[in-house]
Amino acid sequence: MDKVKWLQQMVEQSPTDPQAHYWLGKELAENGRWLEAVQSYSTGISLCTDDTLRMEIIHELTKASVQIQQTNSMDFQSPVNERESPDLDGMNETEEAVASSAEVLSGVNVKTEDTESEQDNELVAFEPKLKVIDSEGPKKAVKKGKEQITFADVAGLDDLKKTINLRIISPFYNKGLFAKFRKKVGGGVLLYGPPGCGKTYIAKATAGECKANFYPVHITDILGSYTGESEQNLKSFFDKARFQRPSIMFFDEVDTLGYSRSNSSESTRSLINTFLTEMEGIDTSTDEVLVMAATNTPWDIDTALKRPGRFDRLIFVAPPDIKAREQIFKLKLEGRYAEEIDVATLAAQTELFSGADIENIIELATENVLAEILTTGDERPIMTDDLLHVLEGLRPSTLEWLRTAKNYVKYANQSGLYNDVEKYLRTHAKRI
Repeated sequence: MDKVKWLQQMVEQSPTDPQAHYWLGKELAENGRWLEAVQSYSTGISLCTDDTLRMEIIHELTKASVQIQQTNSMDFQSPVNERESPDLDGMNETEEAVASSAEVLSGVNVKTEDTESEQDNELVAFEPKLKVIDSEGPKKAVKKGKEQITFADVAGLDDLKKTINLRIISPFYNKGLFAKFRKKVGGGVLLYGPPGCGKTYIAKATAGECKANFYPVHITDILGSYTGESEQNLKSFFDKARFQRPSIMFFDEVDTLGYSRSNSSESTRSLINTFLTEMEGIDTSTDEVLVMAATNTPWDIDTALKRPGRFDRLIFVAPPDIKAREQIFKLKLEGRYAEEIDVATLAAQTELFSGADIENIIELATENVLAEILTTGDERPIMTDDLLHVLEGLRPSTLEWLRTAKNYVKYANQSGLYNDVEKYLRTHAKRI
C-alpha cells in the first residue's frame, strides 16, 4: 500500500481530525496532485482549532494554490468582464479549487493573519544567520534528482537497516499510529563505530528513505568569532529544521560539538549547553525533527546528551559483513580495466576491514599494475592476484578502534549503552 492510500484510510477512520487532512494534503502535494491537496487542506482548516497547526495548513494551502495558478496560467487568461463577474457554475475543476482555497484564506480572522505575520518576521530574523553549505545553503532536499540516496545504494548491512527501519523510518510513515500511543516522532539517534564504515552514508540513506528535508550541519557552520555567535548559529539550524518539519538534521563528528563538559573550556561548555537545550529544553521540541549524529568516540560525548530525550538511541555501525564486502569490491571495481575478479575470495580474507580499507586495497593494486605497465610496456588488466598481493601487507584499520572499545565495554558499560559492541566483540574475539 502506498503512502497516499494509507493516509486516505486514516482520514476515513478519523474524518474530523485536522492533522489527518493536513498530512494527506502534504503527501498529495508531493505527488503533484495539487487539486486534491487544496481540498484536503481546506477541510483541515475548517476542522482545526489549534493555531499552530492552522498556520501550517494555511501556509501549505497557499503554496498549493500558487502552484495550481502557475501550472494552469493559460486557463485563467479570460476577458476582463468575465473576471469581474465569475460564474462559479461554469468553472472547471482547477478554477473551483483555486476559488475554494481563496475563500478559505479570506475567511482567516485577523488574529490568524497577525500570527502569520509574526511567524514570517521570526523567519526573516533567523534566515540571514544561516551560512552556506556547498553553495546550496543549509537545506538539502534529499528527494531531488541524483541527490537522493536510499538503502538500495548501501551495500549489505541488512541487520543495521532493519534496526534503523524499526527505530527511525517506521515512526515517520506511521504518525497516526504513534500518535495514538503518544509516542513522539523524531528525537535523537547517535551512530557510532570505527571510522570508514559508512556512518555518514547511512544517515543520508535514512533521510532518503524517510523522504524528509535533510540538513547536514558541520562544525565550521557553527563556530563563530564573537561571543554568543556559535550558540546563535546552532539555534538557527534547529529553528530552520523545525519550520520545515518533517526534517532530519545530521551532525557529523558530533563529539566536536558535544564533548564532555568536564573536560571542556568555559566557552565550549556554553555551546554544549545550547545543544542540550535545543535537543530537549523547556521551550524546545524535536517532534517530527530527527537529529542524527555520527561519531567515532561515543565515550567522549557529554553524558547529558546520551540520556533519554536527547540521543537516547545509540546504533552501532560495525565493519561491513562478508556480503557487504563482496558488494563493496564490486562497486569499487566497476568501470576499471579488470578481468573477472573473485570477490568472494577477497571478501573472505578481509574480515574487519572497513569500506575505506577495501577502497584502499583497490587503489594500491591499481597503482601497482600501472607501475608495471609503465615499466614493461605490456598493458594488462587488474587481476585477483594483484589484490591478494596487496592484501598480504595490510591490516584492518578498525582494529585499533575495536581494541579501544573493548576497554570501555569492559569497564564503563554499566548503563548498557555499548551492548551492541560487546556482542560484536565476543563474536570476533579471536581476531581482536
